[in-house]
Amino acid sequence: MDISALMKAGQAWHQFNNNHPKFAPFMDAVKAKGVKEGCIISAEIKYPDGGVMKTNFKVCESDLEALNLAATLMKSHG
Repeated sequence: MDISALMKAGQAWHQFNNNHPKFAPFMDAVKAKGVKEGCIISAEIKYPDGGVMKTNFKVCESDLEALNLAATLMKSHG
């Protein structure tokens, strides 16, 4: 990824944090407690037209490396 793309990602993440100030503290609290094997991660999207999409998964040992990498990437652009 080139420098301009990294800068653009950083600006977008900064704007996201400004729009949603409770998200970063939530992620900090999750990080402090840790995500461990057996945790369940859920996501839900509610659309303006009333539609809903949901998913969840139970974290397995092999997921931990990918989750830690994602957390590191998010932190480096925060």
